Amino acid sequence: MRKVMRNRVTRTEVMRVLDGTQQSRLVTALVDRGSTDLAGVEPEVRRIVNDVRRNGDRALRRHASRWDGLSKGEPLRVPEALLQEAWERTDPELQEAIKQAADNIRRYAQWQAPKNREKEWRREIQPGVFVGQLVRPLESVGCYVPGGRYPLPSTLLMTVIPAQVAGVKQIRVASPRPARATLAAAAFLGVREFYRVGGAQAIAALAYGTEEIPCVDKIVGPGNRYVTAAKKLVAFDCAIEFLAGPTEAVIISANGDPACIASDLVAQAEHDPDALCIFITTARALATRVQKEVQKRTRANPIAAQSLSRRGAILLVASLDQAIEISNRIAPEHLTLPAALAPAVQHAGAVFLDEFTPQAAGDYISGPNHVLPTGGMARVRGGLSVLDFVRVIACQQVSREGIRSIAPAGITLANAEGLTGHAEAFRVRCSHA
Repeated sequence: MRKVMRNRVTRTEVMRVLDGTQQSRLVTALVDRGSTDLAGVEPEVRRIVNDVRRNGDRALRRHASRWDGLSKGEPLRVPEALLQEAWERTDPELQEAIKQAADNIRRYAQWQAPKNREKEWRREIQPGVFVGQLVRPLESVGCYVPGGRYPLPSTLLMTVIPAQVAGVKQIRVASPRPARATLAAAAFLGVREFYRVGGAQAIAALAYGTEEIPCVDKIVGPGNRYVTAAKKLVAFDCAIEFLAGPTEAVIISANGDPACIASDLVAQAEHDPDALCIFITTARALATRVQKEVQKRTRANPIAAQSLSRRGAILLVASLDQAIEISNRIAPEHLTLPAALAPAVQHAGAVFLDEFTPQAAGDYISGPNHVLPTGGMARVRGGLSVLDFVRVIACQQVSREGIRSIAPAGITLANAEGLTGHAEAFRVRCSHA
């Protein structure tokens, strides 16, 4: 009896199977989850950001020494020779993996980028009135690459390559305690500015500039709560892509392979103890098999076990239509489902079709970006892309004929708003035309 109870507790701790009222309550909570709760770290982050903003490198070095392990007198910027040395000392198998991943990421980014004929255009919207757009890359960006629990050279590839494809000239990377693989990836991509600082202090330095780190126009890349809170604090002074919280994964299947499903759940759960992993199915037997498979695969993976016990769940639903409806309400970062259901997807950061497409493919090698919206932000935008590194500028040109055709309506609208100067700007041109 004791063994049965012990097994039952272990299964429940790793992943719950929910239906009815419990399921409804969980889904409602997930829909309302919002972004990462930053209240607990914001006061300290604000102190760090303000300190670096006011005191530059002196403050940056003090915080980097405390949090990033930066040695006294160690340069903030990694010398290019050291980057190249890291590449040369990297195992050839890893070099080839970096090359393959970089090639796919770059090709996908190139396919995403507006084609030349679409990038800038000019059309006559009515006689004598020409409108169009100019597309220009940002001048400078900061790419944040986490270096905490796991080194993430893949994030360097995912943030730097779209910026390069967009045409950004100044790309600055910040990463605490960078691993050799991260330095090697930077060398392979030709990154010239790599700074070995992280956390809120790195975000502040990139946003406001210090003596050694010039400021940038935009900061991209995921990080822990300190990084996310710092991005939130500087967002009105320096652009960011979005606030990215803990990893999220939803998988929908009625008859999939339990091992494939469980492996994806565990893979995403091992990112963070706060990761959110949900499996939705119409089949109780499959739910039980996936639950057992997850239990087995988390025995040697304590972070995944902690995540799946706290925030993992299996939802039993009446139909796949209901499964899609729940997923669209949750708006997860990652979504795996049968290809036949793809047309019904409305809200997801990235979609993975059929069971031979692991979510890990998107993390590393297939090409689409792995910097994705969390906390329900997939309701309003997708993941990081080339378009995050360009600005679209509206362009207009009105001829003598054109001003006569639009002035009456323009004057009427200006008068309706009480802006007489606006109306006069039309009138004076009509008299000259």
